[in-house]
Amino acid sequence: MEKYAFTINGVSIHSPKVFEVNNPATGELLGYAPIADKTHVNAAVEAARTAQPLWAAKSDEERKEILMQVSQVLVDHTDYLAQWITKEQGKPMAGPGSMFEMQACVGWTQVPASLDLPVEVVFEDETRKDEMHRKPIGVIGAIAPWNWPLMIAIWQIIPALRAGNTVVLKPSEYTTIGTLEMIRLMNTILPKGVLNSISGDGLVGAHLVEHSGVDKIMFTGSEKTAKKIIQASGGNMARLTLECGGNDPAIILPGTDMESKAQDLFWGAFINMGQTCACAKRLYVHEEDYERVVQTLDTIARQMPMGNGLDEGIVLGPIQNQMQYDKVSDLVEDAKRNGADIISGGEAMDGPGYFYPITLIGNVDNGTRIVDEEQFGPVLPIIKYKTIEEAIAKANDTKTGLGGSVWGDDIEQATQVASRIETGTVWINQHGAIHPMVPFGGIKESGYGVEFGLEGLKGVTQPQIISIKKPTVQTA
Repeated sequence: MEKYAFTINGVSIHSPKVFEVNNPATGELLGYAPIADKTHVNAAVEAARTAQPLWAAKSDEERKEILMQVSQVLVDHTDYLAQWITKEQGKPMAGPGSMFEMQACVGWTQVPASLDLPVEVVFEDETRKDEMHRKPIGVIGAIAPWNWPLMIAIWQIIPALRAGNTVVLKPSEYTTIGTLEMIRLMNTILPKGVLNSISGDGLVGAHLVEHSGVDKIMFTGSEKTAKKIIQASGGNMARLTLECGGNDPAIILPGTDMESKAQDLFWGAFINMGQTCACAKRLYVHEEDYERVVQTLDTIARQMPMGNGLDEGIVLGPIQNQMQYDKVSDLVEDAKRNGADIISGGEAMDGPGYFYPITLIGNVDNGTRIVDEEQFGPVLPIIKYKTIEEAIAKANDTKTGLGGSVWGDDIEQATQVASRIETGTVWINQHGAIHPMVPFGGIKESGYGVEFGLEGLKGVTQPQIISIKKPTVQTA
């Protein structure tokens, strides 16, 4: 069985210590991923620090061109990398799965690579002119998650490189090999040291975020880990962009025609088996519409084939790991003990792999674990409400604030309700519809900072003001 390597200063580095990577659909051993030690982390950061001035000195046009070449590498190896996503993460090749993720990797490479951050004149009068220039921060330490392992790594890598930074990235220990392979392939184009990888468990991540040579941390993952990163950053004063998930509410306004919207709502909740930070995780439905909405979603859920993502026709895969599988099972069992109605699903599936059926749960409300805690799995609690005011209050009754959605036939009314939802993004008649030009980030305990578009690109720069005193005009 092959032992894979991380990339430091453009060279593939093997480690004497490795760990197994397994397929969550079958349990099959896929290979061995390397465990970095502190020496590897130091070498990766040093390589990035050495490469950064030369990379930053390249013109915008040079960096754009190189990153466009990187996007072509991703295109050329789409099938290979998509296979790794499916084998490691579990999402199917088809539908909104691994090929979809690879298309997103290409798009989120090409769009940031095409953006400009021109000099802004922030003030000017007859005596002075003040310009804001955007400068790279330095070395970016990036920590990617297991749910969209390659796509979110690209979200971190490409804007950072476009702005003239260099990167050291650590993938999740659950989905390591595909990300290491992607970075190896990207290094066939990038100058040595510009993009480096390390891998291992949380201790390796801690070495990275605490390193004195790291100038900014970009992290997508749990709130618990994010708080540790915040503490660690006190030592090196690294800037932070943190995306820590959310418990996204979706509100269906009274009387809404859901026939044309039901598929979008279903995938808004269950894309990637619900293992997406910005999935709809709590659905609020007016009491008079409840039965109709439940029946519609249940019908769709029963039509979706689940299985090994490498098989033809599969659109839903397994939960990615034992830890998350156990959490989902525990939340559903707790709901049962507390009198919830299991509309569909609700029982672990027999056979190998971490398969859990799409589960719709009724007769629940705020104050129960299945509603208050982010499930991050194929489970959707459906909560009745009597008034719009009640729905808004319950939607906002959470410590997180990443995304939310409002569904309705009257767009003006939906927009008014959306403006009162306390999240970084509120979608109308869609959920989780991100775009590489549209800033995305959370409030409350969903983190801080934004990614994507011009605002995301600004987030991997630091401003420098150049203030010019104008010459005094001498009068005769």
